Amino acid sequence: MSYAGDLTPEEAWAKLEQGAILVDVRTEGEWAHIGIPDTKATDNDPLFIQWTFPGGIPNPEFITDLEQQGPENRSTELLFLCRSGQRSIAAATAATQAGFTSYNVLEGFEGEPDRYGERTVNGWKNRGLPTNLGKN
Repeated sequence: MSYAGDLTPEEAWAKLEQGAILVDVRTEGEWAHIGIPDTKATDNDPLFIQWTFPGGIPNPEFITDLEQQGPENRSTELLFLCRSGQRSIAAATAATQAGFTSYNVLEGFEGEPDRYGERTVNGWKNRGLPTNLGKN
């Protein structure tokens, strides 16, 4: 593993309560149409930095964006979140290579699809962690 480790959504929330920063690497469309994590009960607002653009086009400025928006102290723990926990692995790996302390949030924001293709099985929002969706 080339980053600090994988965390369940609940473990990620506990780290956020201890001062870690959540980095949502989904696309702007996902943030707008699916929702975002709500971390106002913690000390840090989440960062929103796209790992890829629509169509899967890589964001060539990802690390630059992270350096500009992220903490000055690179030992501050960063928790990377995407839809299902896959893009966030790549983002956590890249951030680790840039000197940040990085974790991947397993299951992502939406989690795995059920047998009907609906994302209702697990993930941040399905585990009842705070979102801007008004369901928590």
